[in-house]
Amino acid sequence: MDPDYDAEEVVEVIEIDDNEPISDDDAGDEGLSADINEIDLENEVQYDSEEFDDEATYRDDSSFVYKKHADSVFTARMDPKTCDLVITGGQDDIAYVWSASSGETKFQCDGHKDSVTCVGFSHDGMYAASADLGGLIKVWKVDTGKEIWSFECSDIEWLQWHQMAHVLIVGTQDGDTWMWKIPSGDCKTFQGHGSSSGCGCLMPDGKRLCVGYEDGSVRVWDMKTAACLHNANGKDMHSSSVVCLDCHQDNNLILTGSTDATAKIIHASTGKVVTTFSCAEDNSEEENSVETCAFSHMQSSLAATGTLTGKLGIWDVPTQTNRNICQHIGGIVKLKWDMEAPLVYTACLDGVVRMWDARNGKCCAEWSGHQDALLDFDVSRDGKTLVSVSEDNTARIFSLHKPDS
Repeated sequence: MDPDYDAEEVVEVIEIDDNEPISDDDAGDEGLSADINEIDLENEVQYDSEEFDDEATYRDDSSFVYKKHADSVFTARMDPKTCDLVITGGQDDIAYVWSASSGETKFQCDGHKDSVTCVGFSHDGMYAASADLGGLIKVWKVDTGKEIWSFECSDIEWLQWHQMAHVLIVGTQDGDTWMWKIPSGDCKTFQGHGSSSGCGCLMPDGKRLCVGYEDGSVRVWDMKTAACLHNANGKDMHSSSVVCLDCHQDNNLILTGSTDATAKIIHASTGKVVTTFSCAEDNSEEENSVETCAFSHMQSSLAATGTLTGKLGIWDVPTQTNRNICQHIGGIVKLKWDMEAPLVYTACLDGVVRMWDARNGKCCAEWSGHQDALLDFDVSRDGKTLVSVSEDNTARIFSLHKPDS
């Protein structure tokens, strides 16, 4: 980041060039073997989706277990600068900032009045934010552990830092989305329409914000003016809550997932639905929802969805077709694409983290250790470390790179 960058510009005017689209030719499989070899694929996992392996429940592949929380741990993020610091928040109304390598607690984020469900580091690791269900947000200076800003609003649904400046954004249950410059607290509000703001994502250009709502609609907001650029709703949109979304690196497409068990691709410049992916089994009466979705970083033609019934769907965006279905034992709570290879990490209600090859749908690796359902996970920017959190009151660190031989 340019040291002369003025964060004032984000609240008033953000001048950032759009990312160049990545062509499919540049996103092929060629040259991937070296990248994949950097990740531990010692034993390709062969497992029966109809039978749960009890031994895996008690196998602990983690390199460290963080046990400071006194109740379920809901959320975790890794510092993008150091790739070592972790912030976790839990049902014990506390967040902790700690080291993944040493396990040392750097400081405790106390003063919350309810479960801490949202946390995150600023783009440069200077600040950490923690937010609770009661609507209290706190920002901490990471190098000192001191609280430098706080604000209270209605119940918070999601939180995100701007990718290039000290700007914090949260969505609330009353439908409003708030944006503050930190630490001054200069504020803008993206006015709701009476429906809860369930999820949000900044476009890669840093100029637009996409928000999904409980009524199935998606709105694209201008960060400079706080004006609504597009309101995607109506018969082509979701019939129930939008619970997850992601923005394509070319700044043109938005991927959404809903409790109606579908995912949709929306054009960011028009607000029109491009296609709908059905993620439910035919004639299934089982409760289902698309809980998590994301575009691939490395191979721009691919997208992934994860459902409450345990199906990881790999979709080809240009042809709008399903490429692979990867069945899990339990529901998928979150997925993340690897930054440098066509691999997808999934966290599951059976307590296991898995890695899948998107090209063939095979499970490449599993990481066990948790004794209860997973609730969240994050992968360090350098791709070497994964942190997962669970209802078993712990956070666990897993090494993703192959040890030096």
